[in-house]
Amino acid sequence: MTFPFRLSDAPEFAGPLPEEADIVVIGGGVIGVCTALFAARKGHRVVLLEKGRVAAEQSSRNWGWVRVQGRDLAEIPVAQESQRLWQELDAECAGRLGLRTVGVSYLARDEAQMAAYADWAAHAKPFGVDSRLLSRDEATDLLGGAQGDWVGALHTASDMKAEPWVAVPELARLAREAGVTIVEACAVRGLDLQAGRVAGVITEAGRIKAFSVVLAGGAWSSLFLRRHGVDIPQLSVRSTAMATGRVPQVVSTASVSWAMAMRPRDDGGVTLAPGAFADLFLGPDSIRHVRRYLKLALQGIFDVHLRRPAPRGYPDAFGTPRRWSDDAQTPFERMRILDPAPAPGKVETLTRHFAQTYPQVGAVPVQAAWAGMIDVLPDVVPVVDRAAQIPGLTVCTGMCGHGFGAGPGFGRIAADLATGDDPGTDLSRFRMGRFFDGSTLVPGPNL
Repeated sequence: MTFPFRLSDAPEFAGPLPEEADIVVIGGGVIGVCTALFAARKGHRVVLLEKGRVAAEQSSRNWGWVRVQGRDLAEIPVAQESQRLWQELDAECAGRLGLRTVGVSYLARDEAQMAAYADWAAHAKPFGVDSRLLSRDEATDLLGGAQGDWVGALHTASDMKAEPWVAVPELARLAREAGVTIVEACAVRGLDLQAGRVAGVITEAGRIKAFSVVLAGGAWSSLFLRRHGVDIPQLSVRSTAMATGRVPQVVSTASVSWAMAMRPRDDGGVTLAPGAFADLFLGPDSIRHVRRYLKLALQGIFDVHLRRPAPRGYPDAFGTPRRWSDDAQTPFERMRILDPAPAPGKVETLTRHFAQTYPQVGAVPVQAAWAGMIDVLPDVVPVVDRAAQIPGLTVCTGMCGHGFGAGPGFGRIAADLATGDDPGTDLSRFRMGRFFDGSTLVPGPNL
């Protein structure tokens, strides 16, 4: 089995491209799809444009967790709203999103890590989370008698999972039913600006008039913004994951240790991923923004490895253009789907570690392996804001690996921002201006 999204597949969402809309959403991942859905349900004419296929990049390549545990305190209300919305949307989809409450556990390798978990739980308690600390024996029992050298865990029983490969396309079908025009294989080359504000977008297939645009381009967002003079310090890191074939049902909850993350799948297998491991490919942006990431790097909580220069066509590759004209082919058209190869050796390491953790499973069959590029920012929280430099543009990017679970909540917020409504949520932590106004960046917990 290979990763399920290929350009050779016929697009499910093929338009046609309208001449005019109220709102254009750029990016067919979970954030863009949910933004379009909620904006349409507010009565607006919405067009969603995706350069490749809906959910073909990180929105289908993530771990599938729908969690509150471990989030930045400013994200907790959004994550809680997202869990409620996931439940409502799953009911509308007759359970096809694969949503289940499985709980999430963070396994601690030492007492210092347990203390960090306890500190987060104490600060999160006023939000009403049900997170609690587990002893070593309690964690081992929860994991079905797994073998490991953890000293305890932080566990949130109410956290959930969904199936990314199927969930986001299902949400796109809901959006289409709500009246959203979705066009795959249609790249947006740039914003149509008049007197400095948004008047629409210019696509490879023509112009669309619109008073509001939402950029939810994931790993491609900073490249698009820079073309219009907005420079945010967003980078992308490669994260590897895999799916086992059917195995004995020893895993009923989601968990992550310093070595491995795992969660049960609806097909009887388990999704596995390295715990905190990621690859950063060298490129112009990673060099320009290195100073902004030093504070995060010095904390030592990320296992990020600098690799060779980014492959040709990647957003931060040395040969990727940073400027282009509206009538020229863009980087978004040259690489419709960002499809990195898994990190060498990681699949073998994961299968071996899973077999050691659950020796009763025996040989671990590999059903599929893949990687995705996660859009990150120096403080490990996203940008969710109206762009002050370009009136009419809303930016929702830099999800730092949190985007799938929080997608419905941030999509609802982005829809409110795009339509001029009050989102009813304190977004000061997510403002774009923190990178321009001299603010001291405070990294999130990254638990």
